Amino acid sequence: MIYDITRTISSRLRVWPGDTPYSLRHALRLADGHAVNLTTLTLSPHTGTHADAYYHFEPDGAHPAAMPLDAYLGRARVVTVSRRAGPLGLDDFPPGSLDGVQRLLIHSWVSDLPDDQWPEDFPHLSVPLIAHLAAQGARLIGLDSPSVDAFDSTELRCHHALSHYKIVNIEMLQLRGVPDGDYELTALPLKLDGACGSPVRAALRTLEEA
Repeated sequence: MIYDITRTISSRLRVWPGDTPYSLRHALRLADGHAVNLTTLTLSPHTGTHADAYYHFEPDGAHPAAMPLDAYLGRARVVTVSRRAGPLGLDDFPPGSLDGVQRLLIHSWVSDLPDDQWPEDFPHLSVPLIAHLAAQGARLIGLDSPSVDAFDSTELRCHHALSHYKIVNIEMLQLRGVPDGDYELTALPLKLDGACGSPVRAALRTLEEA
């Protein structure tokens, strides 16, 4: 079975306050007698389900084209947490649920929000949690929240900790209806040069089918 865990990019989709909303215009239309429909898109690289590039928060950080592809492919574990807001610690996860995890996808109440609603507060990562996962070789951490740091954070300690440990992140996953457990993840960023992030099409496949 395949689970699509990507938010649909449309004009209804809320973006980070102050960021560029998604829009689409037709440059050519079949209805006007042209041979094709041709559309032009305007959007932020952080629209919907997306991968941050290290350049997003570090002046010399990698752009999406240089981020490690293997981190976005492979075995991943979905774990549901009950915390509504604030930093996630080890005690927010069921015992043993983080053991040996290489790619952690954190499912919270935010996945239940429709695309046109924005959470005023949300669960986010903590530096001790990142360090614990890094110690066992984690490559990726994904959340359904809009950020790995608190909404009002300016120091972005979790972003910087991820870069320090060479872990990549995905934000704004859509994990509603996905049972906890292990899957095969595919969530590749676009090969964008100069950008600070990239939308991804994230999907999970059950291991029996993989």
